[in-house]
Amino acid sequence: MIRPFAGLRHTRSGESVIRERYQYWNISQRVIHTGMKTEFMVSARLPAGRLNRLARSSLLSQRAKSSQIKKVYEDRGMYRRLIILSVIILAALGGLLWMGYHSIRIRAQGLEGARLGEFAAVAEQIRQDVTLTLDEFMRTEQSRPYTDYQYYYVPENVAPGQQQMPVLRSPLAGRLEQGLAYGNFQIEPDGSVITPNDNVDQRQDLTDFDNELFAEALSNRKNIENNLLPALRGTMGGPLKMNLESEIAPQVGPETVEQDQFAKEAAQRDKLSQSYLIESLQSKGQKTQVIEQKRSVLEQNVISNEAAQSQRQIQEGATQAEQITGLYERQTATPDENQTETVQVRIEPFFPVVAPGGRAKGDSASQQAESMFGGQVFLLRHVQIEDRHFLQGFQLNEKMLVERIEESASRFVRKGMSFELSPREDARNNGDVAHAAILNFGFGDLALNLKEIDPGWIGKEIRHLRIWYVGIVSIVLLAVALGLASLWHNAGAQIKLAQKKDDFISAVSHELRTPLTSIRMYSEMLEKNWVKSQDKAVEYYRNMRQESERLSRLIENVLDFSRIQRGRKKYTFNVGDMNKCVADVVEMMEPFAAQKGFSIKAELCRLEQSAFDSDAVTQIVVNLLDNAIKYARNTEDKTIIVRTKSDDRFILIEVEDHGPGVPHRQRKKIFEQFYRSGAEDTRETTGTGLGLALVKKFAEAHNGFVEIDGAKPTGVIFRVALAARM
Repeated sequence: MIRPFAGLRHTRSGESVIRERYQYWNISQRVIHTGMKTEFMVSARLPAGRLNRLARSSLLSQRAKSSQIKKVYEDRGMYRRLIILSVIILAALGGLLWMGYHSIRIRAQGLEGARLGEFAAVAEQIRQDVTLTLDEFMRTEQSRPYTDYQYYYVPENVAPGQQQMPVLRSPLAGRLEQGLAYGNFQIEPDGSVITPNDNVDQRQDLTDFDNELFAEALSNRKNIENNLLPALRGTMGGPLKMNLESEIAPQVGPETVEQDQFAKEAAQRDKLSQSYLIESLQSKGQKTQVIEQKRSVLEQNVISNEAAQSQRQIQEGATQAEQITGLYERQTATPDENQTETVQVRIEPFFPVVAPGGRAKGDSASQQAESMFGGQVFLLRHVQIEDRHFLQGFQLNEKMLVERIEESASRFVRKGMSFELSPREDARNNGDVAHAAILNFGFGDLALNLKEIDPGWIGKEIRHLRIWYVGIVSIVLLAVALGLASLWHNAGAQIKLAQKKDDFISAVSHELRTPLTSIRMYSEMLEKNWVKSQDKAVEYYRNMRQESERLSRLIENVLDFSRIQRGRKKYTFNVGDMNKCVADVVEMMEPFAAQKGFSIKAELCRLEQSAFDSDAVTQIVVNLLDNAIKYARNTEDKTIIVRTKSDDRFILIEVEDHGPGVPHRQRKKIFEQFYRSGAEDTRETTGTGLGLALVKKFAEAHNGFVEIDGAKPTGVIFRVALAARM
């Protein structure tokens, strides 16, 4: 600590020496406070003004340098942390975006897969339903007695020893269509064909229905003779009679085998196609039946069958009963003593045969329709009675089969699905098929084409999902961008605020030290009785009072700002004359302004009584006058004008000076807390940066505002509007 009076001689008047010593001591204290070791500590002989300027310049330079170094290191650390945090957030956001996009792709694939699964499930349900229908149909046909395929038959329940056996007409007679079976027939070993509807034209009293039935039966017989028999001879080889006597296996034409293989390969190539095997019409799973029958019944059935066959060749005028009796007599005339009373009838399972031609029911080409299986499908079974071999069967009613499949499909298709049946080849060329279920019957295929009613519904749903995703992502990106921008902005604002606070602390320290030093100097001079002139003593007392008032204003500004920041500032609004309050402030500030070379001119208009906080109004005027004195110190016109005005809503207080004015870009910033114009290391004006900020806060507390206008020719006008309250 430097002692202010050590080693100094009283070579001049006491007053001048004391002033110079205190100026030197004050500067030395500031230099030591900042850690500087310069020649200013021993340069007492330099003039006070020069010494003050040099010390202040060095002090500000050193303080700014140390502050800048500290600020650089702090800023680097903060910005480094912000960069790392931003990179982490952006990386996490990028990962979330990729996962969201990937999830949408998986969702699309899942919808497509689930929909294909639904189509496959529907096709499987249809296959099972069709299989059940065909299984039931084949069980019925397999259990059908072999005698039903003849025109006449003798029932099993014939009394023993009965000489004249009853002859009944086949239950299949009277119509060709029997559900899925059409035109039941029997092929004899010699290749002749008999049907349950033979000899219809020999009946008496023929009706139109009988005529139609006879025509249809005749057409069916011709179809069998012209298409099926050649196919059987071609596939089995040799005479038909010889092959019937040998073991007959299920026969399918080579074209059908080739088509079946082609269908399997096509289904494997096409992911949208799948083969569904239906084995109901195959011999697999069916069992060979062996039944016992009375020989007498068997022989009578044979006689009845032969009678029906030879009906057209008997002599004209003979009756059917006579022919049956004659045949019976011929068959029973010479019975074999070695024959048993019962005969085994062996009935093998049905097997499919595909013959050329369409699913025809008439002779004309206009009545024919193209078969979906590439030909007519016949189901045949081998019947053996001792040494007699013959085939029984029927043509598969393709139209009825298609109707059954369509009926099943209509019951099982789900919402948004449609279907159609087509030949296998058409399924490969149909581009709008979602799933082609190839119903493989073994002898041929039907394509059950399952379609989407709205093929683009998955795409629409994914587009809607992507729109929502893009919208949500955009909002998230905007929020993150705003958050990061706000974070960076707040970080920058915090850095600036911290710098302002450092400058504020430094400025407050200086502003407090200066009046205290002056007060101490004057008080010590008066205490030592070094002031001989009474006028000087009065002047020093006045200076001490002014410095203490200045110190009080500074402290009050700091305390008011602290109360406002913490929300503890209380205002007392009393009705009074605002002109008187302003005039008192002008009177109080006139000596201080005069000391700085300024004059204050008051232009107070008549104002109505209004409610206001006198302390706040006093602070407003004091801070505005102090601001004008500081920044207009170098102007030629040092007149400060204080005005009061009023309008319908506000009472206006204006303070006008003729200094350099305020640039437009700074007119909003100067009301911010701790803001001081100019660079800190080159600033020559004193102050804490709180005065104008408090003016704004006090104006807002009165429901008012503060604004800046330019003065003519130079200068600035601060206008404070306070709400008029009664």
